[in-house]
Amino acid sequence: MTDQDISMLVASLMREVPDFPEPGIQFKDLTPLLADAHGLAKVTDALAETAEGADLVAGIDARGFLLGAAVALRLGIGVLAVRKGGKLPPPVHSETYQLEYGSATLELPADGIELDGRRIVIIDDVLATGGTMAATEKLLRRCGAMVPAAAVVLELSALSGREVLEPLPVTSLLMI
Repeated sequence: MTDQDISMLVASLMREVPDFPEPGIQFKDLTPLLADAHGLAKVTDALAETAEGADLVAGIDARGFLLGAAVALRLGIGVLAVRKGGKLPPPVHSETYQLEYGSATLELPADGIELDGRRIVIIDDVLATGGTMAATEKLLRRCGAMVPAAAVVLELSALSGREVLEPLPVTSLLMI
């Protein structure tokens, strides 16, 4: 599929929900895309191109788990679940970052998985402000991993998340 074809496919399978989670927000729901076998397969193929040569794929909690696992399976590599704080037993590596109103924490197991020197590509569903992906990259690098790239299905370009991630190369299948 061409880049334009994959963008059109994502757009056709995305649902817009007005006034969610608050008035004035047009929520972009990728659930219909994930539930469509053809759509999921094509998106998996496109995201996998970004992760070729990686040792692991890091999927960000929660929809990134689904996409990351699919990409890892396609490439014959493992998937690393980057969890929201408090979901993993200790010991953990953690990274706290700022949200518009408050903060959030991401975690990885501190033992059982050697990350030092491994090439890990980050996969998620949506890139908005870039805070979660930037925290994921920082956490992985602090654990000794190399992060050569990231990929998302949808990028909300008005929120400038890509700028927060520079110089990390980010692939978006659909940018709106």
